Amino acid sequence: MEKSRRGIQSIEIGGTLLTTLVETGVPMSLGELAKKAGMPAAKAHPYLVSFGSFGLIEQNPLTGRYELGPFALQMGLISLHLLDPVRIAIPLITQLTAEIDQTVGLSVLGNQGPTIIYISESSYPIHVNMRTGTVMSIQHTATGRTFAAFLPSRQVERIIELEGRSGVAAGFDMKVKKGEKLDVILADIRKRGLARVLGEPIPGINAICAPVFEHTGSIALGITAIGPAGSFDANWNGLIAQKVEACAIAVSERLGYTRKL
Repeated sequence: MEKSRRGIQSIEIGGTLLTTLVETGVPMSLGELAKKAGMPAAKAHPYLVSFGSFGLIEQNPLTGRYELGPFALQMGLISLHLLDPVRIAIPLITQLTAEIDQTVGLSVLGNQGPTIIYISESSYPIHVNMRTGTVMSIQHTATGRTFAAFLPSRQVERIIELEGRSGVAAGFDMKVKKGEKLDVILADIRKRGLARVLGEPIPGINAICAPVFEHTGSIALGITAIGPAGSFDANWNGLIAQKVEACAIAVSERLGYTRKL
């Protein structure tokens, strides 16, 4: 087994140069690239020549700086095309459920609004009307507000209108609480990267949701932890919030999304 796992050291060494270019994200001189990759320039140069011969790296003829080449870009595009956000997310939210022992739902944007497509149950049942196929109110739930915060405003308005006409979120008070403004709530979600509801729309039940983004920056999924208020730490800096956010970030990174610092 150990023998079958043995790699080729020269490829691994050269890979650090590619990794450095990807992580830095800007063209680099030979000296800069070699230094960041932790090797002498004389050692790095032959690797760059070889990578350049089949398009993994290219050198700007005017500046002499190195950057990812056309073949590297083609590889990235093919990889993104093959990614399945739901398939990637399910193992991670299963692990999240085990870590926080709360029910976790995975949602996508459906025809009628944010829709639950997968549920990972906690070790104890919670008596809420949430199952696969449930459409979540875009105004009144953590899941819905998460999508509302990162969707185009016209799309959000259309979903709100649809909810009002069809009663998609039947039994929910479709109005935001008195004194609250939806645009203020959504601005806070964008700032925090998390949405939270406390005891609404179901009394005694709390929820925290984080967005998952595709490489384009569009919201792809919502990851929502939900549980009884008595055992659900809903603090913004609490363990559940930290774990849910970390899970969403991990899925986003797998989808090629790079966070803006």
